[in-house]
Amino acid sequence: MNLFKTSILAICLVITSSAIAQDGTIYPLENPEEPNAILLGTGGVENQPASETWFKQWGDPMARNITTATLTPFLPEPDKATGAAVIVAPGGGFRWLSLGNEGWEVAQALADQGIAAFVLKYRLRPTPESLDDFKETMNQTFAAATPPADSQAAARPAPVPFTLSDQLEDAEAAYAMILDRAEEWGVDTSRLGMIGFSAGAGLTMHCTLNSNTMKLAFIGPIYGGMGPVGVPKDAPPMFNVIATDDFLFRGQFGVVDSWYKAGIPVEFHLYQNGGHGFGLGNPNRTSNRWFDAFMYWLEVNDFLEK
Repeated sequence: MNLFKTSILAICLVITSSAIAQDGTIYPLENPEEPNAILLGTGGVENQPASETWFKQWGDPMARNITTATLTPFLPEPDKATGAAVIVAPGGGFRWLSLGNEGWEVAQALADQGIAAFVLKYRLRPTPESLDDFKETMNQTFAAATPPADSQAAARPAPVPFTLSDQLEDAEAAYAMILDRAEEWGVDTSRLGMIGFSAGAGLTMHCTLNSNTMKLAFIGPIYGGMGPVGVPKDAPPMFNVIATDDFLFRGQFGVVDSWYKAGIPVEFHLYQNGGHGFGLGNPNRTSNRWFDAFMYWLEVNDFLEK
C-alpha cells in the first residue's frame, strides 16, 4: 500500500479506535502525529496566545489554533493514477478544521479513484485555550453564519468578519508546492483543482476570485456560501453541492447564477437533506451520492483522462 495512505490510515484508526460519542459532545484529543505533513513555510498567526490543540466531535478529529500550515499528500497507486489532482480544504468557520471528515477521508476517497489529493491544513483565527470557552465560540460562529429568516440578510451569506490573507497565502503556497513537485507526485498541472467544505468552500471561492497565482482547472465548493459573486473571465468550471436543510442555503442560488450568467460551466446539486458538514455522507441522507456525481462530472469533463 502507498506510504502516504498507510500512515494517514494509521492516524485515523488510532483516533477512531477509542469510544466515539455520537451526540455532538466535544472531547479533548491528543494531537496526532502527521508524518507526511509538509510544512508550507507561510509564517504564524498574529496575536495567537494558544498552541495547536485537537478535539473530537461526532467521532471526527478536529484541530484548532493552527499556526503552522501544512500540506499532506494522498497519492494513488501508480497503476490507478490519472494525473488529476485536487487540493482539499476542510471547513470549521476558520476557527477549527474538520480534518477527518472533510480532509483525510475525502482525500483517501479521491486517491482510491486515481486522483492525487492534498489536504491543506491552513492557519486559523485564534480561539480560547479552554475547551469550555472554545465551545461557546463554536456556538457563536454557527449563530453568526445563520441569517435571520425575516431579513434581507437572508439573500446573502453571512460576511466573514476578518480577512483571509493568511489562508490565501497558505493555499497559494500549497498550489506552488504541487507545481514544483508535480513530476515527483505524478500530477498533470493542467488538471489541478480545488474542493472545499463549508469554510473550506469559502476559501476555495476566495482563491478563485482573488488569487493572482492559482490557475485552478476546476473547483468544488461543497456546502459553502451561496450568495452572488463577481466571476472572473478565466474562472474554472464549478461543481457545487448543498442540501435544502443546510443553514447556509435558505433558498439562495446566487453563486450558481453568477457562474451561469458568466458563461462558465457549472453543475449544481441541491439535495433534499444532508444538513451541514456531511463530508462524504451521513446515514440515510440523499446528499450521500454527491461524491459519485463529482467523479462522473470530472470524467465527463475529461479531467480524468490518463
